[in-house]
Amino acid sequence: MSASRFARSPVGVGASVGFITGMLTMAAVVAIVPERYVSPAQAATQVLSAPEMEERAVAELRQRHLELPVRGMSRADIRDSFSEKRGADRRHEAVDILAPRNTPVLAVEDGTVAKLFFSQAGGNTVYQFEPSGTYAYYYAHLERYADGLTESAAVRRGEVIGYVGTSGNAPKDTPHLHFAIFKLTEEKRWWKGAAIDPFQVLR
Repeated sequence: MSASRFARSPVGVGASVGFITGMLTMAAVVAIVPERYVSPAQAATQVLSAPEMEERAVAELRQRHLELPVRGMSRADIRDSFSEKRGADRRHEAVDILAPRNTPVLAVEDGTVAKLFFSQAGGNTVYQFEPSGTYAYYYAHLERYADGLTESAAVRRGEVIGYVGTSGNAPKDTPHLHFAIFKLTEEKRWWKGAAIDPFQVLR
């Protein structure tokens, strides 16, 4: 930039000197900051990988000591089937808890019924949001819903919301609850989220 241009601008020279000084200071800072340094502002917006996100979610949910979703079951009755294949190209992403037909299914914590939905795969299902709206709990293959259960209803931890069955594509001779947890997206859509391993949360 020519001197004549600075002369026409009352702040040109001062601004240029300030800019150069700032650049030199920044270069000095960069030279002494380790390459792996992440500022607090960067950390707040840093995107976690899927495994890191799931690990944090599992740790948070385990601190809540969720109720077991099937009455009379113990934690030893739950088998890890989260990563098992279903069909040719999908994971189970849930746990199946076997129990006699019509065994009460319980809300694992306080929350709201986001959706009562019937699907060919899941049969009679309940989608429950927990109070913060961060996670959803999914209960499937229900024989029926609890009397009076409606969408948008508040439910309490341990409250009966349905009964174990074989609706949907469950084998008719194997009543069980298909229970899943997922972290909701920012849109808070009841059908959309990142799967969290319930076995790791409930064990």
